[in-house]
Amino acid sequence: MGEVDPAFVQDIQHRPKLATIEAEGIPLINLNSVLNSADAVSEASLVSDVGDACKKWGFFQVINHGVPLEKREKLEKAAKDFFDQPLEEKVKIRRDEMRVSGYYDSEHTKNVRDWKEVFDFTVQNPTIVPASTRPDNKQVAEWHNQWPEYPPQLREACEEYAGEVEKLSFKLMELIALSLGLPADSFNGFFKDQTSFVRLNHYPPCPAPELALGVGRHKDAGGLTVLAQDDVGGLEVKRKSDGEWIRVKPTPNAFIINVGDIIQVWSNERYESVEHRVMVNSEKERFSIPFFFNPAHYTMIKPLEELTREENPARYRPYNWGNFLVTRKGSNFKKLDVENIQIYHFRISESELANRLEKAESVA
Repeated sequence: MGEVDPAFVQDIQHRPKLATIEAEGIPLINLNSVLNSADAVSEASLVSDVGDACKKWGFFQVINHGVPLEKREKLEKAAKDFFDQPLEEKVKIRRDEMRVSGYYDSEHTKNVRDWKEVFDFTVQNPTIVPASTRPDNKQVAEWHNQWPEYPPQLREACEEYAGEVEKLSFKLMELIALSLGLPADSFNGFFKDQTSFVRLNHYPPCPAPELALGVGRHKDAGGLTVLAQDDVGGLEVKRKSDGEWIRVKPTPNAFIINVGDIIQVWSNERYESVEHRVMVNSEKERFSIPFFFNPAHYTMIKPLEELTREENPARYRPYNWGNFLVTRKGSNFKKLDVENIQIYHFRISESELANRLEKAESVA
């Protein structure tokens, strides 16, 4: 990636400001009490903190999370060794529409190319998904991981790390369920045949960081994202209170957690998925590792019945997660003429919600 190709250049209104605001406000939550103690008071306080963070920010950081530091460091080293190779080596396991795991360097967000290269692998291998995006097609396909010859330790490092972060993800989903007033295991069944995947991100130095972004503004489509980032930093979150872009300052050995679109729907908008993006810089490369915790392909995503009632009706029509995922994945390989599929396409309009509420009141 030498000079900035026009494909990387953001529209003027979406170009990054090089003067950043660092977020003191994104909560830092210590999970030590829930992982190592049966103290009900400590857990209740923790549940409250998680709920407040989900409601006010959609993002929070966790420390003392139970993921061994050596597993993370082993993967970070292996990822750097992989990305340091010549391009002709990396493209031997290049992703395409048939093989959606592996290496890729031409991803687009909001139809603008991202200044990054990635390596993706699924947590379950194979991962079962719909064979096509047609709702009437009941056939399924298998996504298989691709692994490079070098570095030889990459596969083991990836699989060990994913196993540890998967355990953390289930614990976080239990805390989120409790914060919504639900039983702790309310979400567990959705992830039995999960479509979760992990991405290794490499953001090379960019000669024009005022024009391009490592990842353009977006919301995560899945359930929960658990992000490890290095000490370079670059993640920015759109603050809900005023719409300002806020830089998330790296905290050593912390994970950054954000609520995805699925939790927004399940919670009937009690919690919202929040826009975020990644800045690049002209001097330092940056690495990050997001774990995208996603449910089984056959899951119908809709507001949970326990969180809806006559005066607060469901705000979304049900949609099939597998079809949504396959549609999204297909768009990674081509520039679209229209916006990619989004959850707001399934949102019930305010006027229709008002009509439903009026009918419910007249019956009462």
